[in-house]
Amino acid sequence: MNVGDKAPEILGTDQDGKEIKLSDYKGQKLVLYFYPKDSTLGCTAEACNLRDNYTELKAQGYAIVGASIQDEKSHKKFIEKNELPFPLIADTDLKLVETFGVYGEKKMYGRTYMGTFRTTFIINEEGIIERIIGPKEIKTKDHAAQILAPSK
Repeated sequence: MNVGDKAPEILGTDQDGKEIKLSDYKGQKLVLYFYPKDSTLGCTAEACNLRDNYTELKAQGYAIVGASIQDEKSHKKFIEKNELPFPLIADTDLKLVETFGVYGEKKMYGRTYMGTFRTTFIINEEGIIERIIGPKEIKTKDHAAQILAPSK
């Protein structure tokens, strides 16, 4: 997925098994953020930064949806532990991460494995991707400010 592309209508199912659709967010900007794993240091920092700035993001017309490849149970625990006010898509079949092109080979501590690249897509009110914040740009502890900052 690239800037200018129309996002898919069906995004996936959340921590409660509810289907999340693009049309659920009509008239709002949707922040669809992909993260590697529930309850890890960076992912918790990112989720909590979005939580702490949720009121401001909502006031600016943004809705937030997170997505990772963990299951509903893992997401539920992550949400409860961190009091997250937004849904998390359980993309266990890798459909969404592959559609958005954020899943692939990663390297850490000399080992290679398949995983999710931390990436945020900002989708406008018409369902068009208007901005992508890539893995090398995302500041997990200050992500809301990055979203709210005008794109360069």
